[in-house]
Amino acid sequence: MDTRTIALIGKEKSEILKKSHVVIAGCGGVGSYLLEALVRAGVGKITVYDCDSIDITNLNRQLIATRSTVGQKKVDAARARALDINPNLEFFGIDKKLTREDNVDTYCDYIVDAIDDVPAKVGLCLYAKENNIPIISCLGTGKRLDATRFEICDIYETSGCPLARKLRYELKRAGIERLNVLFSKARVYETDGIGTVSYVPSVAGLLIAGKVICDLIGENNEA
Repeated sequence: MDTRTIALIGKEKSEILKKSHVVIAGCGGVGSYLLEALVRAGVGKITVYDCDSIDITNLNRQLIATRSTVGQKKVDAARARALDINPNLEFFGIDKKLTREDNVDTYCDYIVDAIDDVPAKVGLCLYAKENNIPIISCLGTGKRLDATRFEICDIYETSGCPLARKLRYELKRAGIERLNVLFSKARVYETDGIGTVSYVPSVAGLLIAGKVICDLIGENNEA
């Protein structure tokens, strides 16, 4: 256990992190940085769902993407990196695409949704609600250059985010009245495909990690 983290939050709260289990859906630009921060903070058990392999187009923004990992399954690259940081980590990499009909299939203390598929997002939210598990969902980070406009709030307080608009509609249909999300008020650029830059999804992942860690140890991360 890292002495610098203990120096900040104390041994008791560090033990809470060590005993915590976080499920991450999606290990891309946001999810890979989120995973890194959770591992380095001392979270003891992490399950990652992702069905993709690392592509050369991931090199601009995904922490697990390097020339040596191109072609590897993301869950395999994530496992190798996470265990190289903390060999005592309980890591479970599940190589599958979540659908609305899927359940996480495991007890956990927190769920992070870092995927783009709206039906799968709704399915995760329903599972979390039915099982009383805290969840936070990441909204759009692509097509943006400003990494200072992120906010964590309820989904029904969001504005200006196309993904948030779609998700709000589906959540209302599903009867979900609230959901913590990270979303951006930054300008959305019109691009061919989903243009991205290195620092925007990474900031999103780290902000979500801060929210998860503070919630797990019962800290209000506000001044």
